[in-house]
Formats: sequence, structure tokens, C-alpha cells
Amino acid sequence: MDPDHEKNGKLEPPEEEGEETATPVEEAPSPSEVPPAPTEELKGWKFLLFYLCFYGFMTQLRPGESFITPFLLSPERNFTKEQVTNEITPVLSYSYMAVLVPVFLLTDYLRYKPVLILQSLSHISVWILLIFGTDVIAMQFMEFFYGITMAARVAYSSYIFSLVSPARYQRAAGYSRSSVLMGVFLSSVLGQLCVTVAGVPFIMLNYISLGFMIFGLILTLFLKRPKKSLFFNKRVSKQENGVHQSEIQKINPEAKADGLCGGWKNSVFVRMLLELKGTVRHPRLRIWSLWWIFNSAGYYLMLYYVQILWNEIYPTTNNRRVYNGGVDAASTLLGAITSFTAGYVKIRWSLWSELVIGVVTAFQAGLLILMNTTSNIWICYVAYILFRSSYQFLVPIAIFQIASSMSKELCALVFGINTFFATILKTIITIIIADKRGLALSVHPQFYVYFGYFTILAVVYLAAAAWVIIRYKKEDHAEENEANKPQAAEQKVVTDKSTAESHA
Repeated sequence: MDPDHEKNGKLEPPEEEGEETATPVEEAPSPSEVPPAPTEELKGWKFLLFYLCFYGFMTQLRPGESFITPFLLSPERNFTKEQVTNEITPVLSYSYMAVLVPVFLLTDYLRYKPVLILQSLSHISVWILLIFGTDVIAMQFMEFFYGITMAARVAYSSYIFSLVSPARYQRAAGYSRSSVLMGVFLSSVLGQLCVTVAGVPFIMLNYISLGFMIFGLILTLFLKRPKKSLFFNKRVSKQENGVHQSEIQKINPEAKADGLCGGWKNSVFVRMLLELKGTVRHPRLRIWSLWWIFNSAGYYLMLYYVQILWNEIYPTTNNRRVYNGGVDAASTLLGAITSFTAGYVKIRWSLWSELVIGVVTAFQAGLLILMNTTSNIWICYVAYILFRSSYQFLVPIAIFQIASSMSKELCALVFGINTFFATILKTIITIIIADKRGLALSVHPQFYVYFGYFTILAVVYLAAAAWVIIRYKKEDHAEENEANKPQAAEQKVVTDKSTAESHA
């Protein structure tokens, strides 16, 4: 699955207290007034960050995850491809859409830790149902709990921002993201080694994954619960008049410091939505938000059904020759490399964003048709790895383009809204083409639909790129003409003067 995305807004250093009471006379502080040594604070921060990264790493160790579809289609469970494609897998999209907004709000209101506990309990439920469930209803509940775990990922990605100072946001986010990616990579490698080298059956991988998830739940219980969060739990700081003011109120200084029962006009989300209304007019924010909505919807649909496609192309009964774990490990590693590389791409994004998005989307459309038409499983694997890597290349660029001019509160709201719209779109497509109550297409026709979807997106992006470039050239040409007018006028004056002198 797609790794979580961290984002930073404009950060201000924390306020220093006691400046108003400073006196010209310097007095030596008493031993009881000496502030704690910086090394103690630094050690505390490092331990907290280490524990959080260790938790993020351990909760990604699910070696059976890459082999869930082969397990469902194996003689151990013996579900049909139609049941997995049209009855079981679609529930994941419905579950994710149903719980996304409540989990997003509860994450902030309950201050992260309870939602992380819910995520761990849902992970445990997933693997218990995989181990002991034998019918379609049980597998649908498994997908429901998996949707909860996906929605709850926002708790981990935003948890770090409520525990460390703004000066440490960037480093902390980098460490936490790296730990998650390392966990996903090693989990896939471990699962592949167990299957190919040790010949471990799929059911045993499920037991191993369940054990790791129980250990993750134990780690969750010892996480520190923050005292503040972005929206509901206000971060307070002393003001000159002694009144406590929230961080959100600093965005709107004219708002009164009302309590929880204050007017709706001063509520957190109303203020944030009013501020968001002005930012959506920005072209760069608009294009990258549209990319996030439309392309991520298609990306996750491909991700949900690709294992069924692999089984269709290479329906082996020998578990040792199922290489899903190795492919996931390779795609995770290459995705991390392309994400890192994207940070060094320096171009004029206001001019070239549409073109870059269009080219990458067209490339992904080509990979989809290749995956769907090839009969060679290794070609399909390589196309899948390149598809995921190309998507991961654009993710950090989109995060930076959207978040570079926003506060972290507004940025979180924008990404939440984009994800919600992407989930709605993904659910609509699932209902129409995959669900048994819709067209109930098998996996190959579905991938033709995804190919058409990405092709249409590519055409739209490239047309927008052409329009932006033509408009830029016209504006540049107009500016050159405007700049040349004074020179032409001055030259004409000189010419007229010379002509007058010659007649004289």
C-alpha cells in the first residue's frame, strides 16, 4: 500500500516566556531555578522519536500481506476468482470511504493514541479472520477491518507533529517515514524468503503476521498520549493579557477567545474552510490536488486487484513459485529511491507541472495495458514495479507543491479533503465495474477500464500543459513588446532630431 505522506507548513519558533519580566540587573539564578540541561531534553526527544520509529517499523511487519490473494484462491480456502474479485475485494473501498472522515476527526479529537490502538485491534481482527474465517461473509469483514487500518494511518503520520517542537518536524517526519518504508520492505522480503526458501505455507504466514500485530498492540499501549492536537485540542500559549489563545486562533487574530460553546463562525473547521476557499484559486494547488484525487484513485484500484491479475497470468499451485513478496519489496525500494530523487528535481513547476504529470500518467497508462496483455508474469511484475515507482516519484512533489505556502493545520485539511474525494471516486468506479451488483467485470476487463481511465487523464493533462505553455509564450512575447516600446520611442525621437538638424 501506499506509504503515509508527512507534510510541513510554515513553522514558527516556540514563544519564549519571561521576556517581559527581564530586568537590567543580571542576577545569578538559584540552583532551584536553573533550567534543565539541554542534553536531558535532547535525550528525551531522541528516545521518544526512537520508540515511535520502532513502533512504526514493527507494525509494518506483516509477511503474509503480499500473499493474501493467493491464500484466498488456494485449496486452503478455495474461494473462486469471481468471489474474490466481485464480492470480497470491493468491500475494502466501501469500508475505507465509510470510516475515513470519522477516523480523521476522532484522530484529532482523541489525540491520536486511541486511534492507534483501534488500528492495532483492527490489524489483529484482519489476521484472525484470515486464519479462522472460511466463508465470504468472514472475508468481507476482514476487508472492512482492513479499511479501518488504512484510514487510521493518518494517526501515525500526524502523531509526531504533536510531540516534538516545530524545529524538529522535518527530521522527525523523515525518520518516521523511513522506519515505515523499512518495515514494509523487510516484511515483504521476510514473506518471500519464508515461502520460496523455507516452504512455509500461507496459513503459517498469517500466524506470524498475527504475532507481530499483537506485539504492535503492546507497543501502542506504551505510546505517550499528546496533550494537544491540530484542531480540537488547542495548543495554548501565554499572551500579554494573560488570556490563553490557540494555535488556530493565531491564524485569525480577530477571532475572540471563546470557549467550546463559542459561535460557529469562530469554530476551527469554519475558519479553516474559509481560509481554504481563498487558496483553491491558486493554479499550482489546484492542479496537484486534482492529480492527488484522480491519479490516487486509479493507483489504489490497480493495487487492490493486481494480485488477482498475477494469479490469472500465472496460476501456479506451487507456493514456492509465487513471488508477490519479492515484487512488493522491489517496488517499495525503487519507490523510496524515486521519492528521494524527486526532491532534487529543480524546474519551474508553475510552467511544467501539467507536462510532467501528463507524461508520467501516459507512461502509467502504457504500463497498465502492458500488464493486462502480456502472458509473461515477469514482464507484468516489472510493469507493476515501474507503475508504483512512477506514482511515488510524484507524491513528494505534490506534497511540497500543496504544502509549501500553507500552515500545517490548513495543509492537513487539504490533504484530508483530497483523500476523501479520491476515496469517493474510487468507490464509484468499484460499484460500477467490480461489484457483483454492477457490471461485475473480471480482472482483465477491469484493467482495460483502468487503462482507458489513465489514458483520458493523460490526454487532459497534456492538453492543459500545451495551453499553459502557449499562454506563457504569448505573455512572454507581450512583455518583450512592452519592454521594446520605450526603446523604439526613444530611437524615433533621436531620428526625428537628426532629421531636423539636417534640414536646418
